[in-house]
Amino acid sequence: MLRRMHGMKRSGLVVLAIVTALSSPVCAQSTAPNAGLGAAGELVDPTTLRVCADPSNLPFSDQGGEGFEDKLAKMVATETGRSAVAYTWFPSVTGFVRNTLGANRCDIIMGYAQGDELVQNTNAYYRSSYVLLYKKNSDLTGVETLVDPRLAGKKIGVVEGTPPSANMAAAKLMRNAKVYPLMVDTRVMPSMAELMIKDMQAGVIDAAVAWGPMAGYYARKSGLDLAVVPLTKEKGGQRMIYRITMGVRPSDQHWKRTLNAFIRDNQPEINKLLLDYGVPLLDEHDASITQ
Repeated sequence: MLRRMHGMKRSGLVVLAIVTALSSPVCAQSTAPNAGLGAAGELVDPTTLRVCADPSNLPFSDQGGEGFEDKLAKMVATETGRSAVAYTWFPSVTGFVRNTLGANRCDIIMGYAQGDELVQNTNAYYRSSYVLLYKKNSDLTGVETLVDPRLAGKKIGVVEGTPPSANMAAAKLMRNAKVYPLMVDTRVMPSMAELMIKDMQAGVIDAAVAWGPMAGYYARKSGLDLAVVPLTKEKGGQRMIYRITMGVRPSDQHWKRTLNAFIRDNQPEINKLLLDYGVPLLDEHDASITQ
């Protein structure tokens, strides 16, 4: 938690892991039972999958259970022999890890960018990237990089402080950009990816750059004929591609191995779930995974 990666409020805690300067913490509400003592003395509940999650952060998680991380949590519970899933809800803001996983109130963050020091990462269960969105059959058809001269003079939406904004600045695209806020509370307002697509439909912007899982989900929901182009060909600047893992406590080594085995044994089913939500999946050669 792409935290969980971009703005937008979090790109699955991805945004929180990629862009770390977010807002102040708020009180959490937990429905989780007290933890039991798991293998090797780890504080991991052996009967209930205790999940740390944002209550309003589609397509990742929400209290209605409609996010793909919610569906993935059910898969993990079933495959690891747990009889129930319980949530500790907390917005994707500064203090998320400290007040959830770090406080032993839950045992797993379902989506977290690899390499962040706040958690111990499992093996990655998907790779995705920031994407460029524009209407198909427009004068931008075929654009694949932010240095393409056809973007010059276009009004492009981008979330402040996210990796693409640096690349856009280097390409001199920020002077005409519409910059959307990084810190938003999606309990009371739309995610920035959703808002950018609405602005594109209304002609306010010509294109948008957003974290792939959110962009793909809201592009599909919009009903518009949009190109969703992974930014895999950027040269220099900030990296656009990230591996997404599950996050656990550094002490929970056995739990991490259990989750790594789950990922290994269920990767095709995980891919199908993500593709059903419009997540742009990339293999290790940056080619799109379509099935």
